[in-house]
Amino acid sequence: VMAHDLIPLRFPKPGSRLTAYFKYYIPQVLNQAEHIICNSQATATDITDFFQIPSQKITPIPLGYDSQKFQFLDLPTKNYFLYLGRHDHYKNLHRLIEAFANLPNFSEYELWFAGPTDNTYTPTLKTQIKELELTKLVKFLDYVPYSELPKIINQAIALVFPSLWEGFGFPVLEAMGCGTPVITSNISSLPEVAGDAAILVNPKNVGEITDAMNIVAEDRGERSRLSALSLARAKEFSWEKTGLATREVIQRWSDGGME
Repeated sequence: VMAHDLIPLRFPKPGSRLTAYFKYYIPQVLNQAEHIICNSQATATDITDFFQIPSQKITPIPLGYDSQKFQFLDLPTKNYFLYLGRHDHYKNLHRLIEAFANLPNFSEYELWFAGPTDNTYTPTLKTQIKELELTKLVKFLDYVPYSELPKIINQAIALVFPSLWEGFGFPVLEAMGCGTPVITSNISSLPEVAGDAAILVNPKNVGEITDAMNIVAEDRGERSRLSALSLARAKEFSWEKTGLATREVIQRWSDGGME
C-alpha cells in the first residue's frame, strides 16, 4: 500500500470526515498491508509515531516530476515571489504575507499565490492583506493551467513555500527543475526534497522568512548560486527512479518478503 501523508491527523479539522477516515480506517489498512511504501522519511516516521507500525514495514521512496515540462527556460526574472499550492491553514500563508510586508523594500515587489482558494482560509488572508495595505502588491491567480506553470515559476524571484508540514513537496521539486531559487521550511519532508539547494527557514519565524526573501531579492550572485544548485538537485529525482524502486519493493514482497 502507498501512503502519502498524515496531514489530516497533524492538523485535524473539527467534524471533518477526512480526519475520522485517517484516524479509524487508515490504520486498519496499514496494519493489514504486507508492506507500506511512502514518499518520504518524514511520512515513514509519522506512520510509526501515529500508528505504532514498525519502521521495518515501511520503505520511503522519493517521488519524481515532469522534467520535460518543468525546466529552465532562460527567461528574465520579474519582480514577484511565488507561492504554489492550495490555501490551507497549515500552508502557513499568513506568516508568508507578514514576512513579505516586512521586506525593507516591499513596495518594489509583488507576492503571487498560484493555486485554488479556500472558502474559510482565503478570506482571512485577504483581510490581512487589506490591513497591511498590500492589496496592490499581492495577486491571487487561483488555478493556473498546467501548461502555464513553468513560465510563472521560471520568472519568479523565488518560490517561497513555508509550509508547516508536507508529505513530499512537489512545488519545491518543480521549482528546482526550473532553476528557480527556493525558500522552504526546515521541517517535515521539505529538507529531504530540497537538500542543500534551498534556503531552509523555521516556518514559524517570520523574521527568518523575511531575511531569506530579502537575500534572494537583493543579492543577484546568491540568486544565481541557488538557481544552479536547484537545477543540479532536481536531476536527482525522476519518475523512472521512483518506478524502479517501487517495482523492487513489490517484487521483494511478492517473493516472500525480507525473511
